[in-house]
Amino acid sequence: MLKLYYAPGTVALASHITLVESGADYTTERIDFKTNQQNSPEYLAINPKGRVPSLVTDRGILTETPAMLIYIAQSFPKAKLAPFEDAYAFAQAQSFNSYLCSTVHINHAHRMRGARWATEESSFADMKRKVPQSVGAAFGLIERDMLKGPWVMGDTYTICDPYLFTLAGWLEGDSVDIATLPKVAGHRKRMADRPAVQQALAEVNG
Repeated sequence: MLKLYYAPGTVALASHITLVESGADYTTERIDFKTNQQNSPEYLAINPKGRVPSLVTDRGILTETPAMLIYIAQSFPKAKLAPFEDAYAFAQAQSFNSYLCSTVHINHAHRMRGARWATEESSFADMKRKVPQSVGAAFGLIERDMLKGPWVMGDTYTICDPYLFTLAGWLEGDSVDIATLPKVAGHRKRMADRPAVQQALAEVNG
């Protein structure tokens, strides 16, 4: 059985949704950021990075959302969550998820994680001011050139969709007007209507 370590409001939701979609047997354990549990010796023994998500498998522990999403999709092929049969389409899915990981998420993190990149308070404030522009520009690119619709890869739901849904859920907090992103807004609504998404959110918030 798989075990997902998560915290509410984090990117761990993408893996959580994918576990539900895959039909996997899994358990979850909540990490309390308010008490800095992510940096406790017990959790650092699981994930030395001190972040979520972490996925415990029978072969070891996985971290980093793109890797976890691929692992789940490959482990439960009947769910057809990635286009493994088409090398180019799979590379496109990987490209999209890599962009979310390396650019969109990082842009968002500048709003509250400035200490990762600077030490001066004035730098933190400057990073925070930049977030609506940097996140907005990244989602503008997704809206214009990357979201094929109705799902990220077109007509077929894939591991790209819960990842986009999770990050799109942060837009309001990043002061980005989702009304300027009608395709992203439509995607978020379609995702919210999926039973697997509703189940994962209920488990997170329950």
